[in-house]
Amino acid sequence: MALRQLRNQAGLSLRALDQAVHYDYSRLSRAENGDHLIDAALVPAIDAAVCGGGLLVLLRSLAPGEPRPARMKTPATASFCVEDGDNVTMELRTADGRAVRVSVSRRDFNQLLAAGALRAMLPAGVADLDQAERVSKVLREPRRIDPQVLDYFHTLLEQHFTADKMLGPRQLLAPVLAQIDVLDELRRHTRPGTAEPTLRLLAQYAEFAGWLHQDAGDTQAAMYWSDRASQWAQAVGDYQMVSYMLVRKSNIAVLDVVELAAAARKVPGPISPKLLALANQQEARGWALHGDAGHFQTNLDTAANLLREHPDDVDETAPVYLHHYDLATLEEQSASCYRASGQAEIAVTILERKIAATPDHLHRDHGHQLAKLANTVLATAQPDPDRAAALGRRCVATARDTGSARIVKELRNLDRTLTRLWPALPGSVEFHDAFATVT
Repeated sequence: MALRQLRNQAGLSLRALDQAVHYDYSRLSRAENGDHLIDAALVPAIDAAVCGGGLLVLLRSLAPGEPRPARMKTPATASFCVEDGDNVTMELRTADGRAVRVSVSRRDFNQLLAAGALRAMLPAGVADLDQAERVSKVLREPRRIDPQVLDYFHTLLEQHFTADKMLGPRQLLAPVLAQIDVLDELRRHTRPGTAEPTLRLLAQYAEFAGWLHQDAGDTQAAMYWSDRASQWAQAVGDYQMVSYMLVRKSNIAVLDVVELAAAARKVPGPISPKLLALANQQEARGWALHGDAGHFQTNLDTAANLLREHPDDVDETAPVYLHHYDLATLEEQSASCYRASGQAEIAVTILERKIAATPDHLHRDHGHQLAKLANTVLATAQPDPDRAAALGRRCVATARDTGSARIVKELRNLDRTLTRLWPALPGSVEFHDAFATVT
């Protein structure tokens, strides 16, 4: 569709384009009709011939299984209008700044949306034409923010949270940061006194960006976005988010974990029992890292009691994570603390139970659990290196595909331990070779 539009704008027939790029015109025709996918290596020449400005290269890169081209700038916004009830005209910005108009049927437009082909070009994760038109209108008139548009961003953030369990940071960071740019642009152009809903949403997006950077292993960027989230939350008096961000920073920090987590419980204003539970969990983590099993268990018990007594006590404006935080999550998070405090057998039991209960399609979560279990097996009184190596091999592909630095860190520790203590074990050698494909 885009190829046909660009070819016509360039005044080229199919045969003329065939002669220009040395690609059979019948295949070009099939590509225009959506029946043929042109080899990615040939697309830049075709894009240049029709003066596509990189648009065709970008669209081809969005096909399933294709890596995104390096240095390619995604169009920041797209405008849409309905011509006669059946056709949609999209005005897209190419990498060189030109505007390209592409006309498609409403049916084809929605199919492209459903397939994800336009996702990188849209300002938000809109699901249909009506949403696309609404968001496009808001971007053209930013002083009047439609509350339903903010609802779309809220819904999208929830979807990102779910997708993170499967995909990890590699696939999610770019769209999340792009959506923050859009929201921040809306914030800057709204009338004075009307930006609070956007700022609250920006704080939640910034917190999630911090988490993705943390999972990707970039603690500096994680702290930067956590600070941005705290600033936006403070600007609107959202002290629950301010408290939550202290907990998040304690999760990122290597030092001062106990102090940051304890400070989260002292922020003025009403604090959700779930948030207090999370703060106690993080404080427990800090004590475990310091080898203080007594304080660790006290804080852990406090967190469990709060969640047991207030399983649903969280308001709709709370951070997304708190809506999913429960006793099961607390138990899984405690496994690493038990391992750190010298109680590896308890940690093994917890992780085995959680792995059995985690659906296989949650690839990132499943891989992280397996990697943690592999190291925990070696920390018990009777370590089993064969089992640990086998567990490690199971999550190598997940580490590579998701870009999760947490998984890579666990696997690196596993490789060091196996190489140091059981270097001649066949399983150690096999795991070492497999892990080398990640690093």
